[in-house]
Amino acid sequence: MMAGFLEYVPGDSFIHKMNPVAKVICAFLISISCFCTTNIVFLALILVLDAVLAASCKMVKPALGLAKVVGIFSIVLVPIALLTSSSGTMLVELPWGYIGTGSIYSAILIVVRLIGCAIPLFLVMYVTQLTDMSNAFCANLHVPYKYAFTFTSAIHFIPVFMNDMSAIMEAQTARGVAFDGSFAKRIRLMIPLCVPLLISSVRKTNSAAIAAEVRGFDLRTSQSGYKRYPFSGTDVLCMVACAALIGISIASNYLMPFAIWL
Repeated sequence: MMAGFLEYVPGDSFIHKMNPVAKVICAFLISISCFCTTNIVFLALILVLDAVLAASCKMVKPALGLAKVVGIFSIVLVPIALLTSSSGTMLVELPWGYIGTGSIYSAILIVVRLIGCAIPLFLVMYVTQLTDMSNAFCANLHVPYKYAFTFTSAIHFIPVFMNDMSAIMEAQTARGVAFDGSFAKRIRLMIPLCVPLLISSVRKTNSAAIAAEVRGFDLRTSQSGYKRYPFSGTDVLCMVACAALIGISIASNYLMPFAIWL
């Protein structure tokens, strides 16, 4: 069964079994390594690593969907890179500079970097229960529970609001509103729907706040949870490997023949 957006997918992969804090740290280290290098070969290896991680937890299809969405979003940034980075052999002359081979290379880097750094972060959300994530941050990093709860609640409400928006659009479609056509037309039709979505969101957050207060939210401490989240040898090894990945990414800048383009 296909999981919804950012909904937990149970499994028994080694990523599922990792400490939630270790997962988040590793994901952020991989993402940082994507921005520490201009080596397209290294970034291609990061994409291969992302694919291996997605396959290990049986999340290949959601990862490909995410890569497609991020790729489409990053294309918006491609013209900016082309028009603002004048480097390499000149291809097109502009009044304020030129578009060169380095400009094209910079545009490609933007797309590959965003895809490479987004996949690990989203995989963590799919293979980690939000309650475990907030409790682990409190137990291992001593983060105040209200801050950890705020973070995980924000993630939890994303698919809830998306489902609400989908339900509102279906109701409008049943009334004869056609959401097909150009992208601009769909955006124009969706803007008025933000008002009922906002009202529904306020009601849900208010109900969630009341429910949390009734359950003694203000009395919660880092010792209130019954589960413990110790770091295993695999967790430490993965964090060390991901930290080393940053060093490799920096070193790759001096091993790349394409560096002369930038």
